[in-house]
Amino acid sequence: MQAAYNIVTLIALAAVLVILGWGLVNMLRGGPSNLSQRLMRARVIAQFVAIILLVGGAWYFSRGG
Repeated sequence: MQAAYNIVTLIALAAVLVILGWGLVNMLRGGPSNLSQRLMRARVIAQFVAIILLVGGAWYFSRGG
């Protein structure tokens, strides 16, 4: 259970990093601002999911799960 949780959490954190990097590269290259906005919204959603996973896992595994 904990190994699967670790993998899912790492995937969520990697997704945040990839989306952030993609958005920053697009912005610095002067790409479409609409794409930058969509990527930053996606980053916020991915960060929310990652934080929920981290907090949920900390709570679950602190209780002996």
